[in-house]
Amino acid sequence: MSAEDFLNGKVLLIDKPLTWSSFQAVNKLKFVLKRKYNLPKKFKIGHAGTLDPLATGLLIVCTGKFTKRIPELMGMVKEYTGTITVGATTPSYDLETEINATFPTSHITDTLIQETTQQFLGEIEQFPPVFSAIKKDGKRLYEHARAGEDVEISARKIAIHEFEITRIELPEIDFRVVCSKGTYIRSLAFDFGKALQSGGHLTALRRTKIGTYDVANGVTPEAFEKQLQD
Repeated sequence: MSAEDFLNGKVLLIDKPLTWSSFQAVNKLKFVLKRKYNLPKKFKIGHAGTLDPLATGLLIVCTGKFTKRIPELMGMVKEYTGTITVGATTPSYDLETEINATFPTSHITDTLIQETTQQFLGEIEQFPPVFSAIKKDGKRLYEHARAGEDVEISARKIAIHEFEITRIELPEIDFRVVCSKGTYIRSLAFDFGKALQSGGHLTALRRTKIGTYDVANGVTPEAFEKQLQD
């Protein structure tokens, strides 16, 4: 690998660790690449789709001229695996905020869970979480939420191509989802809990694929740094 390779453009598959923001992961790569190859200050690098700090998995990072490919990569179908915990909700629909309501789960059977997935297949309308980075009135939704302001959020059309339940050990339900760009898995967890006549929030999430790119071929930021040193 040479400086020229990264300036001409590379697609790097990164396995983002838990608690890291996508921005931190890109910054780490930028730092190690600039240090190793003495790249110019304006060296271009960016990711093709944010992953929440509480999620792990595939982050596609483009360098140099390949940063032009970011919109195309962002539009690709994505696959996630994760865990929905039923019987409780949180304002952020995940573990970022504390539980704000609890619900019964004794009526939830394996059959009900499997049948309920059918409601979410195909093109559906989904409300993004209020704790999200979408902009409304010049501010991010999470900024409105943290300030305790009520904001009207519009539903968006998304597509769920596959929704498979892989483990049921109540209150935990593990799943695999293949979905379109713009899908919020946190909203899916919340809506799924509601559809079960209970509540639900996301307690684990991993992005496994973006288009044909697979996290199995990805490396952590630390492993990437080590590869450059070898």
